[in-house]
Amino acid sequence: MQYKAIKLVKRPGLTITPDLFETVTLETPELDDQQMLLKQTHMSLDPAMKGWMSADRNSYIPPVELGEVMRSSGVAEVIESRNDKFSVGDRVVGMIGWTEYAVSTGAGLQILPPDVPAEAVLCVLSLPGLTAYQGLMEIGKPKAGETLVVSGAAGSVGSMVGQIAKAEGLRVVGTAGSAEKCRWLEDELGFDTAINYKSDDLYKQLTAATPDGVDLYFENTGGPVQHMVYGRMNAHGRIIVCGMIADYNTDKPAPGPNWLNMIRRRLTIQGFAMPDHWDNVPAMTEKLSAYLMGGKIKYRAHTLDGLESAIEGINLLFTGGNTGKLMVEL
Repeated sequence: MQYKAIKLVKRPGLTITPDLFETVTLETPELDDQQMLLKQTHMSLDPAMKGWMSADRNSYIPPVELGEVMRSSGVAEVIESRNDKFSVGDRVVGMIGWTEYAVSTGAGLQILPPDVPAEAVLCVLSLPGLTAYQGLMEIGKPKAGETLVVSGAAGSVGSMVGQIAKAEGLRVVGTAGSAEKCRWLEDELGFDTAINYKSDDLYKQLTAATPDGVDLYFENTGGPVQHMVYGRMNAHGRIIVCGMIADYNTDKPAPGPNWLNMIRRRLTIQGFAMPDHWDNVPAMTEKLSAYLMGGKIKYRAHTLDGLESAIEGINLLFTGGNTGKLMVEL
């Protein structure tokens, strides 16, 4: 049986362009013992992919090698199995790649409950939800009553962070790039305040929204918001650095804040990446499932159609053009 896959064939410059990829037609192989054949149904697109495409070997995860199928997580169905831990019909989630079909030994894959929609899996129970939970709960260690600011709050991770924080009794302020996204954060997700970071009076709005200062800052974007929030941090505040999307498509990253305030306010600033925490995934998935089943987490998927839509569609992540968790339905 033939199927399509997309390989990375060039490294990106400042932006991700179609010539970085090559669509190939492959044949499904005969399975060896303990292997299985997966048919992918939904594929996640994430900002971290820009880093995975680069040649940087000092990052938290090795780059995708040229000529390899592009890396991504996804939801798939087992359609053939010689693996005694997986049966035909099982749905799984894990790193599968930009491909319609894949052969796997099951390493890194989790079997999914049959009643959880694929969109909920990719929005909540996979990378975005896990990243949000690890960063906020395990690194930020929030306390009820504290004030949290989330940049990129309408994104796949930021929207999860804010909702988990509300479930834990925090005051939550988010920044996003449009009035529509801000309305969604306040009206649907329950954020206390959402601020359009493109506003002329951004600092005035941020100050009004954080009258008691900021205890936790979950950083997804960088940009001017970073400096403003940093200046409003309370003593012993925690800054969780997850992403810097404003700098992903620039050749010269913006300068960061001066460290003087770190000393004055005794701040803790920590960057993190999920590959360091895979051993925590089962426990975190259980926690996230409880939030989801309890109605404390809502999600919104922005779904593209067909494997090759990923080639152009991934750039929606860097223009803010996506409204919700970006994914491809195959």
